[in-house]
Amino acid sequence: MSSLDLQVQEVLTQAARFARYPSLAGRTVLVTGGASGIGANLVAHFFAQGARVGFVDIAEAAGVALAEQLRQVAEGPGAQGLTAPQFVATDLTDIDAPRHAIALVRAQFGPISALLNNAANDTRHTIEAVTPQSWDAGIAVNLRHQFFAAQAVAPDMQLLGGGAIINFGSISWMLKNGGMPVYTTSKSAIQGLTHSLARDLGRFNIRVNTLVPGWVMTERQKSLWLDDAGRQDIARGQCLDRLLQPDDISRMALFLAADDSAMCTAQDFIVDGGWA
Repeated sequence: MSSLDLQVQEVLTQAARFARYPSLAGRTVLVTGGASGIGANLVAHFFAQGARVGFVDIAEAAGVALAEQLRQVAEGPGAQGLTAPQFVATDLTDIDAPRHAIALVRAQFGPISALLNNAANDTRHTIEAVTPQSWDAGIAVNLRHQFFAAQAVAPDMQLLGGGAIINFGSISWMLKNGGMPVYTTSKSAIQGLTHSLARDLGRFNIRVNTLVPGWVMTERQKSLWLDDAGRQDIARGQCLDRLLQPDDISRMALFLAADDSAMCTAQDFIVDGGWA
């Protein structure tokens, strides 16, 4: 069984232990970067709540595999109220591509009620290695698509009488982390984007917040960057003595997308074990 299979199975198994949000059942939710890591966890959590989930990612094979796994669950015994998700292979740096993907999800499930702008790439890079081309590419994959995805779903939310946009930030720039200047610049800008969108869209009852994760232990992070020094940094920095998991991020996202957070907007919700 793959790590993704185990992750999804764990989400579905533990769903009964945590909060249920009746307002999410039957709503259309779009997750960007949903094929792996935090994104895949988000897809599984919203699926378990009975939402109609569309998700996009450039990683086509992983996206197809996740969609198929959840389709089997939705069509299996005891799956009343669960809807098989829709995956659309999408390069978010080509702005026409996410617009097309959003249209496909809308055609399948109806107007989009919640957008989770999760997709990002935190590949390390030095100041000396950055070129104008790599700068633009980094901004495109970490920041630009969040605005254009929000722009594309805002009319849906106006039609519905409200909605929730959750932009994903990072504590990396708050901690003054080095070794990835384009990424940290992008992530700091997301909070400005959130505040601006919250003001402009608030009159339509559209809530916009930033979910700010700490160092989340996805398979990518563990395989590429978590070492003994990193574990020591976590132990020193966090107030809570355990590793942050994708589930910790998803449970906050569920709250922010649900009606339970009806008066929360233009805020930064930090989930980092008390590090920042």
